[in-house]
Amino acid sequence: MKPHKVIIPSILLCILLYGCRGDIVVYPSENEQHGDSLTSSYAGFYLLNEGNMGSNKATLDYYDLSTATYTRNLYSERNPSVPLSLGDVGNDLRIYGNRLYAVINVSNKIEVMTADSAIRIGQIDIPNCRYLAFHGQYGYITSYAGPVQIGKQHAQIGYVARFDTATLLITDTCLVGYQPDGLCISGDKLYVANSGGYMSPDYESTLSVINLTSFKEEQRIEVAPNLHYVHADQYGKLWVSSRGNYADRPSRLYCVDPDLQQVVDSVDAPVSNLCISGDSLYFFGEQFNWETLQEETFYGIVDITTRQLLTGNFITDDTRLQKPYGIAVNPATSDILLTDAKDYVTPGTLYCLGIDGKQKWQVRTGDIPAHVAFLKKQ
Repeated sequence: MKPHKVIIPSILLCILLYGCRGDIVVYPSENEQHGDSLTSSYAGFYLLNEGNMGSNKATLDYYDLSTATYTRNLYSERNPSVPLSLGDVGNDLRIYGNRLYAVINVSNKIEVMTADSAIRIGQIDIPNCRYLAFHGQYGYITSYAGPVQIGKQHAQIGYVARFDTATLLITDTCLVGYQPDGLCISGDKLYVANSGGYMSPDYESTLSVINLTSFKEEQRIEVAPNLHYVHADQYGKLWVSSRGNYADRPSRLYCVDPDLQQVVDSVDAPVSNLCISGDSLYFFGEQFNWETLQEETFYGIVDITTRQLLTGNFITDDTRLQKPYGIAVNPATSDILLTDAKDYVTPGTLYCLGIDGKQKWQVRTGDIPAHVAFLKKQ
């Protein structure tokens, strides 16, 4: 079915494009209908748009599955009294319990909201914060520790901060490698991907292993240079993406066995972002082909049970993205969500693909759409 599109302007648009009171900026929300309504155990999903660095343009969108309605700029409308709205550069988005957590990197904070309505509860101050994970009563956040300044002379040892989800107070920190990025929890351990992204060409190449009980780093597992994401599958294996060193070590996906404390396999494909759904790992990545002198984009699926690449392009129609940026699989429908950052300075696009790889619908987003969090019904 071809999706229909109905634009429902906010009442605020009838008054003015936006209201500005000092440093308080209220952007009106906009609603559009795309796709078909659905009844499931999920209410919908949030999309965090990173926004251009230095422009304070991180925004939050929401898609309601029951009405097939996509709403842009939700945060600003729900929280009109918050100065500077959501902040500068949204870097991660998670739902845990009844709260929604948005990591706002350059604003040095985690914005905490109600999960069902995105109304602000408070914030956790963390310098150059990156990615989130949760376990029990605690949340865990990676931090580059220092400001956003590339170069060895500016780099500081990074850390993971632990905070109490009830009080939003930081209870402890654990030093890891330089510029830690993605993290995940498997068993009683926390695994942290150290990138060393500010240290070019001497990147970090290890996973830090933190004991959740003692909250101490126990060891490091050697993987590859410039690590980015780490995800645990349902069988206890870890899937780690490496950006490579942009020279003789290309971007690649690695499988780590935490019991053996080593890499046990790898997939020869570039990986910029990934997600796991069941036994399938979905990813995309770009690689320069020196024979054709063209940039090649892979949209791949890996079977995590066999560790084999099933396809290098799961898009089966003429859908083309200018700059793929975010990826997620809707647990209610198994649809693949892909975001396109385009030129990084103008609104992006969210694409919804069916399991057959064909586009169901697309919608305009904020600048640099990136991170998706699915909301379960209470």
